[in-house]
Amino acid sequence: MPAIRSVQPGYYRIPLPTALTDSTHGVMRDFELLTVRVTDADGAEGVGYSYTVGRNGGAIHDVLAREIAELVAGEDADRIEFLWNRLWWDLHYGGRGGPTVLALSAFDMALWDLKAKRAGQPLWKLLGGNDPKVPCYAGGIDLYLPLDDLLKQTEGNLAKGFRAIKMKVGRKLLSEDVERIAAMRRHLGDGFPLMVDANMKWTADEAIRAARAFQPYDLTWLEEPISPDDVAGHARVVREGGLPIAAGENLRTLWEFRHLIASGGVTFPEPDVTNCGGITSFMKIAHLAEAFNLPVTSHGAHDVTVHLLAAAPNRSFLEAHGFGLERFIARPLQIEDGFAIAPDDPGHGIEFDWQGLETVRA
Repeated sequence: MPAIRSVQPGYYRIPLPTALTDSTHGVMRDFELLTVRVTDADGAEGVGYSYTVGRNGGAIHDVLAREIAELVAGEDADRIEFLWNRLWWDLHYGGRGGPTVLALSAFDMALWDLKAKRAGQPLWKLLGGNDPKVPCYAGGIDLYLPLDDLLKQTEGNLAKGFRAIKMKVGRKLLSEDVERIAAMRRHLGDGFPLMVDANMKWTADEAIRAARAFQPYDLTWLEEPISPDDVAGHARVVREGGLPIAAGENLRTLWEFRHLIASGGVTFPEPDVTNCGGITSFMKIAHLAEAFNLPVTSHGAHDVTVHLLAAAPNRSFLEAHGFGLERFIARPLQIEDGFAIAPDDPGHGIEFDWQGLETVRA
């Protein structure tokens, strides 16, 4: 039995080279990185992580250090479903969502990394294996970039090998969003995959109006047009807006995804492995989407999520965007002609520069 010997959390604040802004979260100057290293009795180690856009990192770290470490000490690291359910219910009363689920997500990721390393397999194969080449898009946080800078950013992403692009919408005037989308469509040409992301900016009526205004530009999807809690509104936007809708990065449970999917409120379910309950929950969400004949996409943590989409037959696009983490990992995501390549190293393959991270410890 690979008994859990230690759970070592880490808490870091990674400054961004340039402050980023979207329609809801305001100005983001740094990201909080929460890591966890799980070591078993044989000395093997699995690594997991979560992140925030600048707040609540201390609460997540405390859940890992004070609660999870105590609850799992000495347990069998291979019993991932058992440990997931134990932590969910033991922490449920004070933590159904929020920082607790982000902490659980990081811990669950570490268990899967450890399990794959012990098996000598890359994570995507351990999870079933489908196709290591996953379509990938570059997600920019660029709402207030001047148009010329937006197009320059796009050119930079094309030079990196991306063959699909996402841009932010949700400016004060809808006409400004339309103008920027039209310019991007002209720049990229017909048929090039282009997504837009509103970051929960609008009401359902506003989102429907925006979706109809965006229809001429052949968008792959409109992402997070309204609050994630407005399930009925999502269903209205899908029915009346005339565009595919991606949503889910702010949902925290399998059951929230079930409600949104069954209500007809999403076209591209979009879990984030760092906040939806980890790899265990992400794969259940992917299979739930498959049962409804829906493609699954992703948000965040692209270095890990490439494995998960590589294991899912209904995968669509992997999102890739840099939060400054690349300089602290050994091998950043590999992009080849529009595809992210799931690595063949045992586990998820992320190797953090722990010494470098010490310089940004929170």
